[in-house]
Amino acid sequence: MKFVILSLCLLLSQPSIQQDDLTLMENGKLVLTVNRKNFADQFLGHPFVDQMKTQQLMDQLDQKINQGPVNAKIGGSGEIIPGKNGYKVYRKKFTERFYQYLYEAGSDSFNVPKLPVYPKVDSELLANVRTQQIGHYVTYFNSNNEERSHNIRLASDAIDSHVVFPGELFSFNQVVGKRTKEKGYKTAPVIVKGEVTEGIGGGICQVSSTLFNSVDNAGVKVMERYSHSKRVPYVPSGRDATVSWYGPDFSFKNQYNQPLLIRSRVYGGMMSVTIYSSDVINVKPHAIPHASKKLPKERKLHSAEHR
Repeated sequence: MKFVILSLCLLLSQPSIQQDDLTLMENGKLVLTVNRKNFADQFLGHPFVDQMKTQQLMDQLDQKINQGPVNAKIGGSGEIIPGKNGYKVYRKKFTERFYQYLYEAGSDSFNVPKLPVYPKVDSELLANVRTQQIGHYVTYFNSNNEERSHNIRLASDAIDSHVVFPGELFSFNQVVGKRTKEKGYKTAPVIVKGEVTEGIGGGICQVSSTLFNSVDNAGVKVMERYSHSKRVPYVPSGRDATVSWYGPDFSFKNQYNQPLLIRSRVYGGMMSVTIYSSDVINVKPHAIPHASKKLPKERKLHSAEHR
């Protein structure tokens, strides 16, 4: 509101808005060039700053220079890899500097001011929430099926080190993202409406099913889960969780008062998902049946699933 009043007073005292360019930079590199005449409007017959266009300019800058933070994670040897800060447009400072350009004559240039964005999960938090194991599950697969094994590793890496905060909903599809060739997923057997076919990302339902059994073992509240239309061999009957980008999802909600840490690892033909939390969490674990180590002979038929 202060900017609106200030712009009204200043612009009423000026006969017109100048037409020289403003060059917006990031670390000395060109981001965008704008002109003050494009932000002029008429108010009571006098030039006035168009607030909507100013907001649109900042939105455009956001898309060009914003960088999201990177959460801390746990490395292959159990070491904690620190997170990295991101940044976004510091809108208050940008508005002040931009209005200065609008009210003066001539051209101008400046670096877009940025505001740091801190990671949601830092090293200290990870150290605290990996104290106590509260859930665990292991499943097995044929490591000779290279495409399916590759997809399992990709999806496993996507959920590894993910932290679910108290009251937060975990969505498998949201965390893992769309399974595409561009992301490295390969074609492998899938089940679609009860029929076995080939599809991108075949195999990842073993990851979602292993995760389901692990969080269920930890007594975590499952919100959404669907079984396959055909029997799958890697978990006991009724203990699977099918997922598909345009279809079923697997989700759970952390009803505990402490964050949960997901550790997902693949060792040869075995994948393991373990749920950790802090040492003060009060857990009510569930007893669940173990997965069989025996794999079926007809690998292509029985290892199929949704993606």
